[in-house]
Amino acid sequence: MKIAIATKDFTEVSGHAGQTRQWLVYDLSNHRANQLLPAPWRVDLAKEQVLHIFEDNAPHPLDGIDIVVCASAGEGFIRHMKKRGAEVLLTGESDPALAITRILAGEALPDPRFDITTTLCKLRDLFSRY
Repeated sequence: MKIAIATKDFTEVSGHAGQTRQWLVYDLSNHRANQLLPAPWRVDLAKEQVLHIFEDNAPHPLDGIDIVVCASAGEGFIRHMKKRGAEVLLTGESDPALAITRILAGEALPDPRFDITTTLCKLRDLFSRY
């Protein structure tokens, strides 16, 4: 399983996942419960690779992701990621390591905080191609 966490400067869980350029990706394919969490790799997307505008007409650095974790995302982004085979989890947790630890422990993530950009995204999503 691969989990991608939208971040601000690779240190804090980011809102507005569709515009996020910096991602931490955890490959948990070989991870076992009694092992330390593997170090994530950093993915810094080019402007044309940002998921809000990416055309899905070429390979993408986040291909093969099973779960996306972010602080906020619009319905269009959630539908887009579902088409790409990934579930989107929204959280109020700001620490990426704590978020991934909770997911692996089967714990619920804290609810996301209010984000005005999510409201704006919902309006934009009414006209989204996804």
